Amino acid sequence: MIDELNLLVVEDDDFQRKLIVSMLRSLGATSVAAAGNGKKALELIHGENAFPVVDIVFCDLNMPEMDGMEFLRHLSQEHTNIAVIIISAVDSKLLDLVQRMAAMYEIKLLGAIEKPISLEKLMSLISTYSKFEHERVAPAVQKDLSLEEILQGIEDDQFEPYFQPKIDMKSGELVGAEALARWIHPDRGVIGPYAFIPLLEQSGNIDDLTFLMLEKSAKARQLFEQAGYPLSLSINLSRVSLNDPALADKITQTLRQAGVDPKHIILEITESAAMTEKAHALENLARLCMNGFALSIDDYGTGYSSLQQLTRIAFSELKIDQSFVKNLSQNEALRIVVQSSIDMARRLGVKSVAEGVETREDWDTIARMGCDTVQGYFIAKPMSLQDFQDFMPRAGLGHPILPPEHSS
Repeated sequence: MIDELNLLVVEDDDFQRKLIVSMLRSLGATSVAAAGNGKKALELIHGENAFPVVDIVFCDLNMPEMDGMEFLRHLSQEHTNIAVIIISAVDSKLLDLVQRMAAMYEIKLLGAIEKPISLEKLMSLISTYSKFEHERVAPAVQKDLSLEEILQGIEDDQFEPYFQPKIDMKSGELVGAEALARWIHPDRGVIGPYAFIPLLEQSGNIDDLTFLMLEKSAKARQLFEQAGYPLSLSINLSRVSLNDPALADKITQTLRQAGVDPKHIILEITESAAMTEKAHALENLARLCMNGFALSIDDYGTGYSSLQQLTRIAFSELKIDQSFVKNLSQNEALRIVVQSSIDMARRLGVKSVAEGVETREDWDTIARMGCDTVQGYFIAKPMSLQDFQDFMPRAGLGHPILPPEHSS
């Protein structure tokens, strides 16, 4: 793959610049350009003698005339399809701060490498490029969707659950899946949730989608059971829905009509939703627990909750947000936060789930920490019902995704 990419190295130190170019060529790269700072890099990208369309930029941070951070800002404004790998000798905490800045600029950041650079780490980050490539133009395509179109799509039954596997870390076996809403648009193809969920929540129409996903997920769960895979299914519940006093009864009735025991369903609510002080919401959560559903605190670490608040909800799973999991093998601060979350879950007697595991290094790190369950692109992307049914025999009971002896 690397021989098909156009690469640009932005580094002010002559020796380091030549070294990185040489390392990239040794990995098989055939199209590599170089610039001494951000200003010269921008000239290369869109000047008179423009370099071919750049796929990946390798960018230092501390450079004269235009440093790496200013360069990334310009890049986000002019060339949003270019992926970036940060290469720098700065402190790891500062590197993490810059990565978060890049994310806010909507830069397609593949990761960061601290100097000195290794060929293995360089190749590992380049190999993640293909994951970003298929997502590159999706946001621009979806910006003009209206609420009316979305509601019509729901009425026309165009929404389907996609299933992302959840793997037990001790056995390596498939134990469940998260059902994620996807709009199968007749003209635009598969559309992700960020294009429609905010509009549905703001307009008060989110329950139309929620119950459609519950019904279809319940039918899918029945198919899994019949095929010999008694998996648990995780389904997201909007905090907006919790304000309806009848919500818990409606959900229970929907699942039981489909012939699914609530004990097989995990309802995921965001950390901020779990911290609500509204009586209706707390009543719904209590009734859902009473009716046999498991509750999961989703996006843990992003809602600024206290430990005392968390104990108010009878949750059985703590799901660590992917922003803490991605690249944690390279970031000591993230490892400390994740390890603390896993330890806390164990002491509270609930399952820990890490989402967003995308590399072998992160899988191995999470395994050493003692996390119970993981999901993420390293295992599989969310997939259609048919694709998931094809996936199950390869990763089902007695067939570990990764043998335990290789995951530590």
